Amino acid sequence: MSKKNTIDSLGTLVRLRSLDVERLQADMSTQEATRTRYQNNLARMDSLTVSSGATGALPLVLALNCGAYKQNVMAMADLHRTDLALHEANMAVSQRNLSAAWTRRELLGKVLEQQQILLSREQDRSVRKREDDIATQAWMAGRSS
Repeated sequence: MSKKNTIDSLGTLVRLRSLDVERLQADMSTQEATRTRYQNNLARMDSLTVSSGATGALPLVLALNCGAYKQNVMAMADLHRTDLALHEANMAVSQRNLSAAWTRRELLGKVLEQQQILLSREQDRSVRKREDDIATQAWMAGRSS
């Protein structure tokens, strides 16, 4: 495989890895938005629990109703907290996957850059050799005249 083919293949791999990183970044953004929704919902539920007031000053039937309401809202908030904790654990895994993908892309990018530098040096050497050969031939032609 020639150096040019190697460089082309590495370039394609770097582009594919970049697409993977972009996909994982988009996924992280979506997950962050979901986490924000969970947090906002929990804040609203806490507000609903607090704003429903004290139940002790109410007549018995209303106190029972208000107590049941608070209990249901608090139970739903607990379920939301559990879901949020699981979601944040998934986010941590996604963040590690994103970091690993970014590292792979960067490493391939470095290899690509090194190969491009090597090819450029080889091409420069080839051009200088041709120029030296032409200069030598011209000098030899000038000596023989």
